[in-house]
Amino acid sequence: MKAIKTVTVVGANGTMGYSVSGVFASFGNCKVYMVARKKEAADQAVLNAAGTVKADSISQRLIAKTYDDLATILPETDLVFESVAENIEIKKDINEKIAKYIKDDCIVATGTSGLSIEELSKNFPEKVRARYTGTHFFNPPYQLTLCEVIPTSGTDRAWLKEYKEYLQTVLRRAVVEIKDEAGFLGNRIGFQLMNEVMQYAEKYKDKGGIDYMDAILGSFSGRAMSPIATVDFVGLDVHKAIVDNLYAKTNDYAHETYVLPKYVQSQIDKGEMGRKAGAGLYRTVKNEDGSKKRQVYDIATGQFRDLAKYSFPFVKKMTSALHLSDYKGAFESLKNDGSQEANLCLEFMLKYVLYALATTDAVAEKPGDADICMVTGFNWAPAIGIVIALGGADEVKKLMKKYIDASWLAKVDLDKLINNNLKPEYDYRRYFSAGR
Repeated sequence: MKAIKTVTVVGANGTMGYSVSGVFASFGNCKVYMVARKKEAADQAVLNAAGTVKADSISQRLIAKTYDDLATILPETDLVFESVAENIEIKKDINEKIAKYIKDDCIVATGTSGLSIEELSKNFPEKVRARYTGTHFFNPPYQLTLCEVIPTSGTDRAWLKEYKEYLQTVLRRAVVEIKDEAGFLGNRIGFQLMNEVMQYAEKYKDKGGIDYMDAILGSFSGRAMSPIATVDFVGLDVHKAIVDNLYAKTNDYAHETYVLPKYVQSQIDKGEMGRKAGAGLYRTVKNEDGSKKRQVYDIATGQFRDLAKYSFPFVKKMTSALHLSDYKGAFESLKNDGSQEANLCLEFMLKYVLYALATTDAVAEKPGDADICMVTGFNWAPAIGIVIALGGADEVKKLMKKYIDASWLAKVDLDKLINNNLKPEYDYRRYFSAGR
């Protein structure tokens, strides 16, 4: 693969567009044409891109352009990164414009988070399809290094090997090759868990609902931000788009867990999309004295209320042990507690492990790819690491048979997925925090 010196990012005014521009300009040392429909938007994107990497020095390599400039900039472009709206018809329209002007050896990548790469590649002639892939960065890419690479049936395998090496060694990405399946791997695992936790919040709305489930699945359970708070951060509309797509285009044992809860749709209908809108499932309000407090949407009443101060004995036991770096003690206390809250925490940890490994078996190359995706794309504890933390493969299989619905287990080969040959990619301990 020849050196990549000039990159054109189409749709550079979007968050991912300008963030990826910064990655190409900083790590790749590339000249980057940042294309938006309006020059003002492209100019702002240049400023935003420099801000994402906190380096004004890359600004000289970032050049604002509009769609009217494609005919002049694409013939000199080595790689086109398409980052327009997550709509297949919009992307096809842009691809037709790109195909008119690119040189024969140009690389074309789409940043879609779940649309069919095979379908999108059809806009290009065969010689271009050989170097066309899904190249899915995670937001923010400067902090989250995961890059899922999704080839098509027409992708040249020898070239693909070199391209993945470029992403890994030059752009410093954690690269995982994924089949062209809805949601790919990282989002499919992550959004399955988050949506099912929101379903359980509705199930346990009389116990508190949203903040009740988030309190059960705090940082001691293996993620920096609790699941429903993460949805609020991502945006309820974005979450809906992802789970709706997964519900429509997948049919595995966890299919029904992709059904968006009605209360989430209700918040979307009111324009309360999450943190970016000032309210969603959580919100921050000002007190009369100027101080701020966090509130949560109460599913039972349909109103916001102050966060509840939950105190679960199993959490105290786990966090006390984690403070002392007694990881074995922490997980033994979780397994032996027996309370509803501890059992729910354990149930979701086990479901996460099972779905991560089952989905990886279906769409990726090796079990460890699940851990790469969830650690570098979500900052979540690695699934294989949790197997070790809970006592090993045999113990985890016993626990799964106790806590996971038998109808789910009947649809997977548990002995194939959970075995003593699983090799950890990461030390699980750093992902379990004593903080709530």
